[in-house]
Parts: sequence; C-alpha cells; structure tokens
Amino acid sequence: MNILQTLTETIEARKQASPESSYVAKLFSKGEDAILKKIGEEATEVILASKEGDKQHIVYETADLWFHSMVMLAHHGLSAEDVLNELARREGLSGIAEKNSRKKD
Repeated sequence: MNILQTLTETIEARKQASPESSYVAKLFSKGEDAILKKIGEEATEVILASKEGDKQHIVYETADLWFHSMVMLAHHGLSAEDVLNELARREGLSGIAEKNSRKKD
C-alpha cells in the first residue's frame, strides 16, 4: 500500500472521530470553509518556502498542502486516486491542448 492510499484511509476513518481527539475530524466538523482556509494558508506557506529556497522547508510545506488538499478531496467524496487518474489521462497531452479542451464556448 502506498502512502497516498494510507492517508486516504486514515482521513476517511477520522471523518467520524471526535473533533476533540482528531485534527482531521475537527476540520470536517468546521466545514468546507475551514478546510479551504487551511489550503490557502498552506499554499501561501509553500510560496514563501520556495522564495526562501530552503529545500527541506519546501518539502515540509508542500506535504502540508497535499495533506490538506486530500482532506478537501475527502470532503467531496474524492481521493488522491481520482487526481492521479486525471494526471494519467493527461500524460502525453500537450499542456496547451489539454487546457484548450477544457474551455467552454
């Protein structure tokens, strides 16, 4: 089992946990706005870490961002696997062509 599967399972299990005993449960109990606020904070921290150029700090903050993004996905009944499947679908496509395929007329 890979780490993304393990985290997905842990996040799912913690949805039903007590907010007093689980950080993930606390996020879910606060609702989507709290989850999205946390993603915004973590994205900002990734940007700042990148600007500093400290590779370990970049990895640490990116891990936080990915984790909170996985919480958001779980909130919507999605998982990292859904994102990985989308990335696999895009493999070999031109980024420009893929973006143009999503444009609405």
